[in-house]
Amino acid sequence: MAETVADTRRLITKPQNLNDAYGPPSNFLEIDTNLPIFKLKESTVRRRYSDSEWLRSELERESKVVVPPLPGKAFLRQLPFRGDDGIFDDNFIEERKQGLEQFINKVAGHPLAQNERCLHMFLQDEIIDKSYTPSKIRHA
Repeated sequence: MAETVADTRRLITKPQNLNDAYGPPSNFLEIDTNLPIFKLKESTVRRRYSDSEWLRSELERESKVVVPPLPGKAFLRQLPFRGDDGIFDDNFIEERKQGLEQFINKVAGHPLAQNERCLHMFLQDEIIDKSYTPSKIRHA
């Protein structure tokens, strides 16, 4: 049986500045998916790094899936007086996007993870209700 891999791609890429990071949410990763297991045949959502952390913790807590790691946090890049662009450095932003894409592709392509409600919420719900009750998706 062929492995299904989520079709994720960045739709908008632009340099970030302070207004981008802390202003209206234009620094989200946009995710497209078209896996047949999801209720919507095509969907696009916008997610932040913290949303990926939430998904990872939910999968670790509620499933038997070995969850891949997320790209590293940017603690040191947030320090002032670094002499570079810190978290706004183009290379850092691109590396993080690539790492998040790899994470999402691995998780969304995993047959057991595809039955987890948190993954469906992450990939298809416009807003993630983080107070949901964990459950598996029931297919007819």
